[in-house]
Amino acid sequence: MERQQRAMDKKKRLKELSSFLKTRRARISPRQVGLTEGIRRRTPGLRREEVSQLAGVGVTWYTWIEQGRDVQVSVQVLEGIARALKLNWDEQKHLFLLADQSPPIDPIYPQEIVSPLLLQALNQFGLNPAYITGQRWDLLAWNQAACSVFGDFNLLPLREQNILWFVFMNENLRQILVDWETHARLVLAQFRINFSRSVGDPWFTELINALEVASPEFRLWWKEHDILGRTDGQKEIDHPLVGRLVLNYVVFKVADSPNLEVVMYLPLPESDTALKLQRLLTIHSQPAS
Repeated sequence: MERQQRAMDKKKRLKELSSFLKTRRARISPRQVGLTEGIRRRTPGLRREEVSQLAGVGVTWYTWIEQGRDVQVSVQVLEGIARALKLNWDEQKHLFLLADQSPPIDPIYPQEIVSPLLLQALNQFGLNPAYITGQRWDLLAWNQAACSVFGDFNLLPLREQNILWFVFMNENLRQILVDWETHARLVLAQFRINFSRSVGDPWFTELINALEVASPEFRLWWKEHDILGRTDGQKEIDHPLVGRLVLNYVVFKVADSPNLEVVMYLPLPESDTALKLQRLLTIHSQPAS
């Protein structure tokens, strides 16, 4: 029974692959890929033999793939087809999955842009501190509540606008964060997953080398190779202006920019943290005398 189900699932996947390739072939004009239109072209888009030529794949082999036949398609063939059909990144990943291959790794660090709408949402969080980080854990955007609680991110040099650097090297955070060591270890274990995807990247190498020199704790704990995915949790902060804050936090990805993550802090309902956050925002909204 299980074998029959797998066979049915495979048949559906190959049928989906066939339909996907046909629709993508139909939307590419010969002119887009440097070919002449010709006078006997009865259907829009490219012919199968043109796709095979552009992809560097035999016509028969490409035809079998597009027909959804049960053939083993290599990564190199899929890459050639993706180039020929000018697939975007999401379409490339879809193609690989339909062909039962591991999807290609995302390009490292595409330009990370926080949209105006996302910035507006960030500022609508009101009392709730929130910030947005990129794939390298750089701080890309934040709201006023975050600055009121953690310190003014706007005053940090650009190099220090990074969560890992901020946790290990910002003296104010070290003083106000209850159980700083536990939190720092947690952040380091989570960061290590991002690093593992980019081993050898010069930017990561430079950051890690700098922290190994600057922070004895980082130098010691980095060697332990602890690993942990991003999770929700809780922080307690002894703020010099309003006292103890108890904050739950949640991390979620931006749908159309999966390299961006929003971290939002929520006051513990049964505490007086919400009132203290209101007081903090009021203090920081007053003009300096």
